[in-house]
Amino acid sequence: MRIAIDGPAAAGKTTLARSLAEKLGYLFVPTGAMYRAAALAKERGLPPEKVHIEVQEGGRILLEGEDVTELLENPALDELSSQVAVDGRVRRHLVALQRQIARGRDVVMEGRDIGTVVLPDAELKIFLWAEPEERARRRLAERGGDFQEVLAAIRRRDERDSTRKDSPLRPAPDAVILDTTGLSREQVLALALKLVEERRAKLAR
Repeated sequence: MRIAIDGPAAAGKTTLARSLAEKLGYLFVPTGAMYRAAALAKERGLPPEKVHIEVQEGGRILLEGEDVTELLENPALDELSSQVAVDGRVRRHLVALQRQIARGRDVVMEGRDIGTVVLPDAELKIFLWAEPEERARRRLAERGGDFQEVLAAIRRRDERDSTRKDSPLRPAPDAVILDTTGLSREQVLALALKLVEERRAKLAR
């Protein structure tokens, strides 16, 4: 089964996708990290639309054979990865890689255009949502900083992601929308697991 999880910045996509993949024994594919790897490549002077990026078990990211997973956590890549993501050449390159990764295997893939562009025929599509203020509080708890600055950055990212010409952020018509505002990680995971079981039962009919 291919599970697509989309949603805006700091909605909890990565946390849910990783936990869901672990529970199900599927490959976890964090496409946001792939874009951050492309941004790191650009920072290093490499063409982001041509670099080779691999995803290994546990969602570890290899850039040209080097494990760069920890390097991708640098907040300095936030803005650059968002800029790289609106480059059509980079998107087409990474979408092709992502489809190749998901071919013939069970995956939980998270991002912003998985259900609409990368895996439009995924068996289950989930669109995670939370109010911007809630997402800012979560990001603050993870990284620290000033609340208003974090909130402003999230709103800027939402605007850029939802209005870009190439693969704008939006729920797929057949996606299940989960509003995670006020919910714990455990509650969100339980809801997602229930959706998986329901979809499995439907597919088995």
